[in-house]
Amino acid sequence: MEQAIASASAGHGLAERLFKLGEHGTDVRTELLAGLTTFLTMAYIVFVNPSILGDAGMPKGAVFVATCLIAALGTTIMGLYANYPIALAPGMGLNAYFAYVVVLGMGYKWQVALGAVFVSGCLFLLVTLTGLREQIVKGIPHSLRVAITVGIGMFLAIIALKSAGIVAASKATYVTLGDLHQPSVVLAVIGFFVIVVLDKLRVRGAILIGILLVTLLSFFFGGNTFAGVFSAPPSIAPTFLALDIRGALSAGILNVVLVFFLVELFDATGTLMGVAKRAGLLVPGKMDRMNKALLADSGAIFAGSLLGTSSTTAYIESASGVQAGGRTGLTAVTVALLFLLCLFISPLAGSVPAYATAPALFFVACLMLRDLVELEWDDSTEVVPAAVTALTMPFTYSIANGLAFGFISYAVLKLFTGRAREVHYMVWIIAAVFLYKFAFVGGH
Repeated sequence: MEQAIASASAGHGLAERLFKLGEHGTDVRTELLAGLTTFLTMAYIVFVNPSILGDAGMPKGAVFVATCLIAALGTTIMGLYANYPIALAPGMGLNAYFAYVVVLGMGYKWQVALGAVFVSGCLFLLVTLTGLREQIVKGIPHSLRVAITVGIGMFLAIIALKSAGIVAASKATYVTLGDLHQPSVVLAVIGFFVIVVLDKLRVRGAILIGILLVTLLSFFFGGNTFAGVFSAPPSIAPTFLALDIRGALSAGILNVVLVFFLVELFDATGTLMGVAKRAGLLVPGKMDRMNKALLADSGAIFAGSLLGTSSTTAYIESASGVQAGGRTGLTAVTVALLFLLCLFISPLAGSVPAYATAPALFFVACLMLRDLVELEWDDSTEVVPAAVTALTMPFTYSIANGLAFGFISYAVLKLFTGRAREVHYMVWIIAAVFLYKFAFVGGH
């Protein structure tokens, strides 16, 4: 008994030394519960990411392992190095862009797409180390940053509706209503409403519960086959170091690298600062931890490409753990350990059909639209480029096109309304790059 007490005391002492719990007004129990809360809100990614990247031809088992490992690795670094209660995992939106646009739409091999993620990760790390990251973020207008989030949400929405079978192709109208009598459609709709209701009732892990419920029902009504729950992790060999960096440096895919870089830049930076602010960790004059967090986030991107997954980023779901009292890296380390445990549920992950993850995608998409309230609706030179950005992404089935048309229209409207001085030089550079691409390279 005395040994157990001594061991617990030693463990608490180690936690105090590593994470400075007392200084942040928290304790081990609170941090562990906060970590569990964050994990439950974002664990859906271990099912969704293999499903999306699997559509690009990537081995789902290997992607599942890569997803769990990079989430665990990136989150551990965030916890131990930056001492932030923020979790990392492959980002929603960019995984869809990776699969449906770069690979299926543009025709690049997934190995080349991984190479593009690696190159963007190196650029990301470079601008973070040199301090350029903050300058670039400051230079991009707020309206376009909002539009990127909203546009990615709309892009996810159309993917989700297609995966659920709610929308289908039509020669006459391009898209039309799918066959609502299909079991997959009915189950997807049920899953969506379950997620929304549980989220409203503040049930932890609402998205995860929705995915698992639809998967369970699919065994009875959807013709799905149960393959078990637990097993040894699949091999990561098919995706580990499979990236094609040389192919990613070819002229035709440079715009893909630019898209990865820009979206990673705004999404990750905004999430990190938003969650840190909510936790009361953004103290003026003490930005050392934030700088470490930015480095951890940057390093996770190219580490993920080496393992075999699309861009890794900070998750806004980390705010749920902060809400539960998480204030230090112990919250993040807890999340990381839970992701490692997920390695042993690969049969369950492999049994999750696309229409089970579709409700999760659509729910996330709905939440991303709320940023529209931040736009200056009285200023057409701000609203119109934002609308162009957001609307073009789903209707051209490309995040890249949305970014391109958004930056170009912003620069043009400001120029011809006599407000060119308001435009930061970074906007001119990005707009010029995209304009050159359309004029001389073409493509998606």
